[in-house]
Formats: sequence, structure tokens, C-alpha cells
Amino acid sequence: QGKFTLLRDTRTDGSFLVHHFLSFYLRAGCKVCFVALLQSFSHYSIVAQKLGVNLTAAKERGQLVFLEGLKSCLDLLFGEVEEQPGQPSPLRFLSESTSDLRALFDFVRVSLTPTDSDSWKGPVLLVDDLTVLLSLGATPVAVLDFIHYCRVSVCSQLKGNIVVLVHSSEDLEDEENELVVNSLCHHSDLILWAEGLATGFCKDVHGQMKIIKRVSLQQVGEQDLVQVYQYKIQDRNVTFFARGLSAAVL
Repeated sequence: QGKFTLLRDTRTDGSFLVHHFLSFYLRAGCKVCFVALLQSFSHYSIVAQKLGVNLTAAKERGQLVFLEGLKSCLDLLFGEVEEQPGQPSPLRFLSESTSDLRALFDFVRVSLTPTDSDSWKGPVLLVDDLTVLLSLGATPVAVLDFIHYCRVSVCSQLKGNIVVLVHSSEDLEDEENELVVNSLCHHSDLILWAEGLATGFCKDVHGQMKIIKRVSLQQVGEQDLVQVYQYKIQDRNVTFFARGLSAAVL
């Protein structure tokens, strides 16, 4: 409880980690607020069904609060849906001159604040992919402020967990993206870093996973624990193995 987990991908697609955490927390009986900025609800629903979780049923029983970022962006930009008084769009910064993400934070806070009728085990905020907010025009300071307030609200006050995916490119010209990614790395309790193989595509090894447990956050002077595995993504699960021990090599 109260942990901030950062999912980071470089030269590969780390979305399989998002699908894992979404199905994991729903099966565990947690209340989940899913800020989905990368794909549609039907995409996540199809993958979750393969993992044995029904997202539509989770939404109907109030366990899953789903923000479909793509649809919300289109509605705001093309004015297809008018905002209800007292219920501003979570992504209203798109239609305003400021890049304030307060409306998005309010959406998360209201979604995860427990009510008397709630029987869920704990609140979870899941974001896929946070760096999309930069592409939509939000400033790095606004994005980092949003995560800071979410950590205070969800992790500290509600004793819940936050899981955020960020895309990290090796293009050093994208300074804003790297600023956000590096800042989040410093504040994370756990980093799961998926990287594509430096040698290129391989059908038996899809990438490398670096697991960084931030011991230095709790114990000053201690070194972070780093474990490195390689993985292969299958239809319904992911196989992990030590470097050089894939089926192709053995």
C-alpha cells in the first residue's frame, strides 16, 4: 500500500505491463481509476478478456472508473459534447489557454475517494501513457504537479497505489519527455523498465526487463536493488528467464 510504480519502455511496447496490473488489481478486488490515453476501451476490454477479466462488468459494478482519453480529446476539440455545469471534462486543458491539469486530478480524486457503500480493498490509479499529456500540450511542470498531487491523495491519504506507464525514447532532443521520465524515476518506489534488444528483433526473446527496487528512498546511503531478466510475450501470459537462457539458446 502507498506505493508508486513506474512502468518505463524504451525501443519496445511496454503496454503488456499495463494489462497485467489492470487485471491483477481488478481480480484482487481493488477500486481502479484507469486514465487510458493511448487506446480505446474496446482494446483494453479484449485483452482483459484473454486474461480472464471482464472490464464491462467491472465498470457496471463500480469497481472500474474508466477515462477514455482518445474519445474525450475528440469531443473537446470538435465540440461534440457540451460540458455539464459542475462537471468539467477531465481533459479541459485542451480547450483552455493554460495547461492546468487540476480537472484531471479532481476526476481521479473523486473517482477513488471511498463512499459508505464501497467494499473495495484499496484504491488504485493506473495511467497509460502519461507522456501523451505532453503531446497534447501539457507542460512538464503541470504533468509532474499532477502526479505529485495524485501521490499525496492516493498513496498518502487513501493508502492506495499508483501505476504509471511512460515512454522513454533515446532521442535526446525530446527534452520535455526525458525531464518527466527522469523526475518520475527519482520518486518511484519500483521501476519496471522494458527495453528492446540492442541486437534487434528475435522471435524467442522479445525484450529485456530491468526491475529496480528503490531501497535508497527508505534507507539513505543504500544501493537500489536491480534485477535483469529477458522475456517473451505469449498470447495469455509472459515468460521471464535469465539473460542467455531462452529456449532458442538452450
